[in-house]
Amino acid sequence: MDITIDAGSAVPPYEQVRLRIAELAADGTLAAGTKLPPVRTLATDLHLAANTVARAYRELEQAGLVQTRGRLGTVITARAAGTSAQAQRAAQAYAEKAKALGLPPENALALVRAALGL
Repeated sequence: MDITIDAGSAVPPYEQVRLRIAELAADGTLAAGTKLPPVRTLATDLHLAANTVARAYRELEQAGLVQTRGRLGTVITARAAGTSAQAQRAAQAYAEKAKALGLPPENALALVRAALGL
């Protein structure tokens, strides 16, 4: 994930993390359902305290931009990615059905591209 902390900035580090994750979700770099790194992992990568990253995640969750699923991790929500919840559910249902049918991911994606006329 492309996050850089500017230690000389007047913006607190947790806010820099929060803003960057929100930006990456809004521009499509982090799609709905994308799992974020665990708090401690991201904190280590960014040379920050775990509480700093945890605060950024909490604020993102309060804004509805991420959802924490306990041991399953924290994921980008459809709202953050600008994707409707209905479209997200349809994509999830298709992915589950394709897996159940034994379709390789490349074939499942090819079918979607064909259906969209791409």
